[in-house]
Amino acid sequence: MFPLARRALGLAARSIQHTVKRQAGHKHEPDFHDKYGNMILLSGATFCVAVWTYVATQIGIDWNLSPVGRITPKEWRQD
Repeated sequence: MFPLARRALGLAARSIQHTVKRQAGHKHEPDFHDKYGNMILLSGATFCVAVWTYVATQIGIDWNLSPVGRITPKEWRQD
């Protein structure tokens, strides 16, 4: 079993070295994500914040905030 594992690790290391060597000669050209990735991320975040701001302020959700200090206890009734 040990020689099999050692051979598998050797093949993995060789394939990684081969990939690095092959990519070393290529100049990296910007792809779609390099060109537009940050812009799309920012526009999505802006849209999300705008929608949740509208939801939180305009549709009248009762947020069930703490009643501490706003509600006084009723008088005790003895029957």
